[in-house]
Amino acid sequence: MVFTLQVGVGTLFGLIILVIIVLSLLRASIRVVKEYERVVIFRLGRMIGLKGPGLIFLIPIIDSPRVIDLRIVSLDVPKQKIVTKDNVTVEVDAVVFMRVQDPQAAVLRVRDFLMASSMLAMTTLRDVIGQVELDDLLTKRDELNVRIQRILDEATEPWGVKITAVAIRDVVLPTEMQRAIAKQAEAERERRSRVIMAEGEFLAAQKMAEAAVAYATNPIALRLRELQTWTEIAREKNLIIVTEGREIGGIIATSAGVAGHEIKKGEKG
Repeated sequence: MVFTLQVGVGTLFGLIILVIIVLSLLRASIRVVKEYERVVIFRLGRMIGLKGPGLIFLIPIIDSPRVIDLRIVSLDVPKQKIVTKDNVTVEVDAVVFMRVQDPQAAVLRVRDFLMASSMLAMTTLRDVIGQVELDDLLTKRDELNVRIQRILDEATEPWGVKITAVAIRDVVLPTEMQRAIAKQAEAERERRSRVIMAEGEFLAAQKMAEAAVAYATNPIALRLRELQTWTEIAREKNLIIVTEGREIGGIIATSAGVAGHEIKKGEKG
């Protein structure tokens, strides 16, 4: 009786261990691959193919899977000091957007495609920025982004990696260069204001020349304009108007004539 009980306990313990082993093997052999993932399978060191998405089966211990994410990944290119073509030291950082286009090439042709792409992006950024001047870096950033993207895409194509976009995120200038750019902008504003003022003076001179021609052909208009100017000046009571003697005599004679006419008209009345 005691022997039977001992055999039953040992059998039960063995069954439990067997069930654990079977469950572990099933867990290792059954994989669920998501829609945005692919699995590159190596069997005894040799690649047998690409599987996924969905439910896949692996041979435990013999098969070695490598999961590759097909979604777009953003790589942050660290800020680094770069000397431009016109010998200006700037700090530039960027971001690179990439995705795996060929999972088999990404596994077989490069050890770590993420690190390799990041290092290549840093080197390419330094090379491209070093070939342009500061003004082009500040004003033609879109063209530089496209240029860097094209270079990276050509270099990473054998790895099965597609560079979808590159963006230069920030350009930090030295303090002295910031002051120089501020002075340049101020001088440009001053130049524009002077040009606008000169154009205004030119247009005014043209109109005054046309007015002079009109007054020369019609002296009465000139006289009326002169009287209008006196009227505007007379509004200021603390001003003294000095004109030529001929003009003053004419005005006095005109005033005297008007006054005498008024006196005669009063006597008749």
